[in-house]
Amino acid sequence: MAHATIDEIEERCILVAVIQGNVDSRLTHEYLDELAFLAETAGAKAVFSFTQKLQYPNPRTYVGEGKLAEIKAYADLHEIDAVIFDDELSPSQLRNIERELNRKIIDRSILILDIFAKRARTFQAKTQVELAQLQYMLPRLTRMWTHLERQKGGIGMRGPGESQIETDRRIIQQRIALMKERLKEIDQQMITQRGNRGQLVRVALVGYTNVGKSTIMNLISKSEVFAENKLFATLDTTVRKVVIENLPFLLTDTVGFIRKLPQPLLESFKSTLDEVREADLLVHVLDLSHPNFEEHFNTVNTTLQEIDKIEKPTVIVFNKIDALTEEVSLDELKRTWMAKLGGRPCIFISAVQKSNIEEFREIIYQEVKEIFKVRYPYNNFLY
Repeated sequence: MAHATIDEIEERCILVAVIQGNVDSRLTHEYLDELAFLAETAGAKAVFSFTQKLQYPNPRTYVGEGKLAEIKAYADLHEIDAVIFDDELSPSQLRNIERELNRKIIDRSILILDIFAKRARTFQAKTQVELAQLQYMLPRLTRMWTHLERQKGGIGMRGPGESQIETDRRIIQQRIALMKERLKEIDQQMITQRGNRGQLVRVALVGYTNVGKSTIMNLISKSEVFAENKLFATLDTTVRKVVIENLPFLLTDTVGFIRKLPQPLLESFKSTLDEVREADLLVHVLDLSHPNFEEHFNTVNTTLQEIDKIEKPTVIVFNKIDALTEEVSLDELKRTWMAKLGGRPCIFISAVQKSNIEEFREIIYQEVKEIFKVRYPYNNFLY
C-alpha cells in the first residue's frame, strides 16, 4: 500500500510544498520546518525540500509536471524512501503522483494521523484515531488493495459479482459505524465522570502543539503528565485537582492544535475537547521563542471557535522565555505589544526554568476567584 504509515525504521524523505497566491515565501519555509518536525516525530528524516509558487495546487499532480520530474530525479538519485506533501492530496492526486514517482507518497493528513496512531495510549484515543484513519481511507480505496475481508472472514461477505473494492468499502463503513458507537459509549462515561466532579471551577490549558502545556500542568498540579519535545506528545485529556492558597479548582491538559488539522481527526477528537467546551477559564499557552507564534495563536482561536462559539475568560501565557535568542527582561517583555495580545491578561514564563511561576499562579488564582464569586455569591470564605 503506497501511503502506508511510516515504519519504525527511520526513512529518508523529501518535503514538497506549494506557495499559494501572495503567501510570503519565508512563511512557507516555516511551514516546511514544521513539516520536517512532523516527519521526525513520525520517525523519518527530511533530507531535502521542494517548493513551487502557484496560484493553486495543480489538480492533477499538486505541483507542475516539470517540478514533479525534478522531484523524481532527486528521489531516484538519492534513494529516497518517501515524499511528503504539505497538504492533503485528493485520491486522484495521490494516484497520479504515485504513478510518476514510483515510491511511497504521504500527505500531511496521513502523516498527522500516523503520529496520532503512535501516540494513542488509552482506549478512547485509539478509537478516535482509528475512526479518523478509516474516514480518511474510505474515499481513497480506488488506489488501495486492502484485503480487509480477511479480518472478518470472507464467507458470506461477497455478493454475486461484487468486486474487492466494494467488499472493502462495506467493511470500512461497518467499522466506522462500530467506532462511532464506541465513542458514544465513551462520551457517556466521560459525561458521568465530569458530573461526579461537582461544581469546582474548571480551567483548561489550550494551545498549539509542543508549546509546553504538559510541562505547565506538571508544574502547577505537581503531577507526572508525559511531556516531551515532540509534536502531539499528549493525546489524552488529563484532569487534576489543584489548590492555590485555599482555592481548589480542576486543571485540564488537552491535545495540542496544529494548522491544517485533518478534518476527520478534528471531528473524532471533539469528544475529548468537551473539557474545553465545559471549561470556565482557558489558559492559552504560546511558545514565545517560535517566530510564528501569532499564526499559532490564530490557528488555536479558529479551532476553538469551531468547537465552541461561546466566549470564555482567557489568560494568555507566553512560555519558553528561556529559549529566546536575545536576552530580554520580564519588565521589557511587559512593555511590548505582546503583553496586550488579544486584549487579554498576558504573562511571560519559563515552565522548564520555573521563571515567573508565582506571578502566573497569582493570575490564575485571581481569575478563578472571580468565577467562584459569581457562581457562589453568598460563600464569602475566600474574600
